[in-house]
Amino acid sequence: MNEKKTIGRRRFLKNGAAGAAALGLALSADSYGRVLGAGAKLGLGFIGTGGRGQTLMGYFLKRQDIEIRAVCDVYEPRLQQATALASPSAAPYPDYRRLLERPEIDAAVVATPDHWHARMVIDAVKAGKDAYVEKPLCHTIEEGFSMIEAVQKTRRVVQVGTQRRSYDLFIEGKKVFDSGKCGPVRLVNSWWYNQQTALGQGKLSGKLDWEKWLGSAPKRPLDELRFFNWYYYWDYSGGLMVGQAAHAIDAINWFMNSTYPAAVTATGCPTLLKPAEVPETTVMAIEYPDGHLVVFTLGYAAMAYYPPHDLLKQFHGLKARFDIGRESFYLYPPASDRNLKAEVQREQFGTFPQATDAHIDNFLSCCRSRKTPNAPVEVGQHTNVVLCMAMESIRTGRRLRWNAEKKQMEA
Repeated sequence: MNEKKTIGRRRFLKNGAAGAAALGLALSADSYGRVLGAGAKLGLGFIGTGGRGQTLMGYFLKRQDIEIRAVCDVYEPRLQQATALASPSAAPYPDYRRLLERPEIDAAVVATPDHWHARMVIDAVKAGKDAYVEKPLCHTIEEGFSMIEAVQKTRRVVQVGTQRRSYDLFIEGKKVFDSGKCGPVRLVNSWWYNQQTALGQGKLSGKLDWEKWLGSAPKRPLDELRFFNWYYYWDYSGGLMVGQAAHAIDAINWFMNSTYPAAVTATGCPTLLKPAEVPETTVMAIEYPDGHLVVFTLGYAAMAYYPPHDLLKQFHGLKARFDIGRESFYLYPPASDRNLKAEVQREQFGTFPQATDAHIDNFLSCCRSRKTPNAPVEVGQHTNVVLCMAMESIRTGRRLRWNAEKKQMEA
């Protein structure tokens, strides 16, 4: 028998994807990573175990087909919390690279600040791991394209945490929208309103590797306020504007079958959350090549809203208007009197956590089947480009155009 086809399991695992390709082997479902037997549990490693990371751990731990085998954080108290939450056998690591070296880790869950997403996902897929990465995809346009290249080369499964793409209400809403009852849509309005009146006042209660946390961001002295409120500083994120628009714009792109924008203009009020840098009241206008316009408004200096009513996306068609919120949607035909009545509607108030459950189910299923997940890096980059252009537009006060050939924004 050909020596290439009698390669031993130990040598196969050592060589990984590159070795298999060099030997000319046909790649099976799990050939790029650890070879899984029937019914074997997927081994997970969690990188970034703050608030969102621990929330995701809770969702994953409901599953019987996974085991959290390692956790990583550069802040010791969170690492200890996550280790206790994960399982008695979960190994703690302050360096994510050591976690990725473990052969029994099949997939990494990345829930770090935005500026770390790209590096960690790229390192994960190169180490033969699949990955679930929180939204937004990353922090720069260039990082996004590097992630796409790495995922395509390694043929790993990567799911972006835009969970609406797996939520049954949004899947049904997409079918209603695709029925054509709205007619052509030239304008989509979307907004997310709520209230935040102060930054968090957390204090360090244990060891923090500040230099490692900064990573590729500009070096600066240890700053507790920045560490606990990284969301509101340009070096690490784009604030609530990016965090909330990541969901809204992704869903709009999905419904409108859109990819990259033609141009983006954004503006914002000076922040009230001093000394934060990113404003909490912003508007972005996104022009698309087919001629439709998307407007997203963020207003977090507004009254406090009950969660089902704090956000909405309105698709204004020539024949009807389609509204979809967090847990409901409505199709409104033109009214013949003063009462606007929905022709089609669905309300599932209180069910939004099911979206994350379904999104995780989709990811884990794809880890085993090697199918493309519902939110792959390519669609994550469509939204990421918009968000990066909006951040730059706010900082420079300019309308920015997208050069598709050069894959870059231009004034």
